[in-house]
Amino acid sequence: MKWSPALWRETTVFNAQFQLFLLIGAPLDIAAIVCPAVLVWMLRDEASAFWFLLAATLLYALALVLWTVLVKPANDILATWTPGPIPENFDTVRLRWETGHMAVTAAKVLGFISLCFGLLGVRHG
Repeated sequence: MKWSPALWRETTVFNAQFQLFLLIGAPLDIAAIVCPAVLVWMLRDEASAFWFLLAATLLYALALVLWTVLVKPANDILATWTPGPIPENFDTVRLRWETGHMAVTAAKVLGFISLCFGLLGVRHG
């Protein structure tokens, strides 16, 4: 499903989503890196868990890098848009914004899977 340019711009640009990322998303992204990193340190002697947890930490860090490199530049352009006619570069900016979010999501999903495998690899007792 592809939204019309006017609807996409209205929901993406003009409803304070950027402020929500700053207040909620950014701290969660940092925590998603720090928490598995702490587990890596705590479980450094358990090889079955360590490598998966390290991969999870690196994948969550990669997700933040991808967001910075791919999504933030599009957000910077979106922040300049005002109500009125649809900008000429709309399709280019939307494509970058959406594909950037897909890349970030892929890294986070792989990070989550790796985190799960790491936690399943912890030996009890």
